[in-house]
Amino acid sequence: MKNYRRLLLPSLMGLFSYPGLYAQAPAAQTPPARTPVAQTSSAPTSPYQQEIDTWHSRRVQDLKAPNGWLNLVGLYWLDEGASSFGAGTQNKITFPAGTIAEQAGTFQRTGNTVRLIAQNAEIKVDGKVVKDAVIFDKDSARQPVVSSGHLRWTIIQRGEKIGIRLRDLGSPLVTQFKDIDRFPVDTTWKIQAVLQPQDQTPTIAITNILGQTNQQPSPGKLVFTVDHKQYTLDALEEGDQLFIIFGDETSGKTTYPSGRFLAVKKPGAGGLTTIDFNKAYNPPCAFTSFATCPLPPRQNILPFAVTAGEKNYGHHTTQ
Repeated sequence: MKNYRRLLLPSLMGLFSYPGLYAQAPAAQTPPARTPVAQTSSAPTSPYQQEIDTWHSRRVQDLKAPNGWLNLVGLYWLDEGASSFGAGTQNKITFPAGTIAEQAGTFQRTGNTVRLIAQNAEIKVDGKVVKDAVIFDKDSARQPVVSSGHLRWTIIQRGEKIGIRLRDLGSPLVTQFKDIDRFPVDTTWKIQAVLQPQDQTPTIAITNILGQTNQQPSPGKLVFTVDHKQYTLDALEEGDQLFIIFGDETSGKTTYPSGRFLAVKKPGAGGLTTIDFNKAYNPPCAFTSFATCPLPPRQNILPFAVTAGEKNYGHHTTQ
């Protein structure tokens, strides 16, 4: 899910009032209903509880990793031409105080290419000290990692916008981070679903927090049943999995206002797969203002509360 984790958008709160967004799938291939039962939670020592706990532990480790979301400290969009950078406020791009030289160098953007010119700081590109290097080219298969001290940065592109995503590997947010609150594990939120292929349009419109809308490949809709009613979620392609961006009636209350993400195994024979809402997780924007997350498409805002998976983190909101 690396590709979609790097997208972003404003709050979903204004989207919850749209009626008629949840078209029912044909009666054929109806998955079994998910109906709450007396035992609403797995026993703490059950294999399923252990599976979810292990998944959650890996999730926390990923957030705290060097390429996770907790160490982001800046996102700077580059204008055409030269942009000086460093810790000094006289620069066009100001890095956090004390993390680099006052005037460290210059970024030179020419169309879809970015060149770095180092001045008063030791700067490395993929581990090699440079004075002058191209650090972004739209046509390159791989973009390099630039570093100076405990800072790391890469160049990202969102439509016509090109920017610097800055990380501080020594960020106190990483060491201070404890955990993400979540709902109790509930086996009734592990629901069988059927993938209904797209009839005509193999893409769906996804908007990010920057207000940019792009058409993304979609293999179809996941059809599932909750309390004897049928619902659908539009899926996106993401490697060997399906990627779901959804909202529900907990959004903006106990869960993040701009929805949550889900990874679902691609279906096997007969189009069957499983949606496990216990693995619903927050987008990067729940943890940092320096991400560019996607919002759920309107048709993926469910008209009921999904009381499973991660809850909102702290008091962070999208900017």
